[in-house]
Amino acid sequence: MGITKSEVFDERINRLAGYAKALAHPARVAIIEYLLQHRACICGDLVGVLPLSQSTISQHLKELKHLGMIQGEIEGPRINYCIDGTAWQEARRMLGELFDAYNLNGTCC
Repeated sequence: MGITKSEVFDERINRLAGYAKALAHPARVAIIEYLLQHRACICGDLVGVLPLSQSTISQHLKELKHLGMIQGEIEGPRINYCIDGTAWQEARRMLGELFDAYNLNGTCC
């Protein structure tokens, strides 16, 4: 989270913010969608699909891995990426709870 005073918030809030950050960039959403459809990929696979350079895609993969949304397994000179199933379920639950907390029948202010 950088210098956003994340230490003043509890672990749950920081984890939820991390998942939101993972989904906060169109390139990361496109990478996640690709991984969901293909179950795994190597960075080079994405270069042929996304209108981004290899270095930009690598940075987004690194960020997704740092945030815990994906995992990478080294296969020779390449890293094979896939969705981290445990983190995916946690993100789904936490984001769902956040959205479900809003009462549609309530009034604002």
